[in-house]
Amino acid sequence: MNSFIGTYECKIDAKGRLLVPAPLKKQLSSSLEAGFVLKRSVFQPCLELYPMAEWNQMMEKVNGLNRFVEQNNDFIRRFTAGVKVVEIDNLGRLLVPEDLLLFAQMQKDLVLSSAVNIIEIWDKDLYEKAIDDSVIS
Repeated sequence: MNSFIGTYECKIDAKGRLLVPAPLKKQLSSSLEAGFVLKRSVFQPCLELYPMAEWNQMMEKVNGLNRFVEQNNDFIRRFTAGVKVVEIDNLGRLLVPEDLLLFAQMQKDLVLSSAVNIIEIWDKDLYEKAIDDSVIS
């Protein structure tokens, strides 16, 4: 299992491409050949980037759920909504499909944040709001 470290800011261009910051790309290097899965987050207005090996492990767990239980079936549908196989190109760019851009309300400034074994991709303003809202008073 990979564990990623750090929070990085970057920009997304008009074509929906983001340049993965070099320190993060280095952490992802062992997964570049196998590719990644990009999906909607179930609970937040952000995207989740899974290295393919992590995605396959997660799918083993999801496949163990009984689909005849309505709650499990609903979760599986939400969890797999908008799933796309993506690659980081030789220049270190990741193309974010338009439907996922719309879901995550991404503008120009983004935050890529480690979430243990995956990377969350946020619109910067939404990320800052989520962090501020989660601060315990």
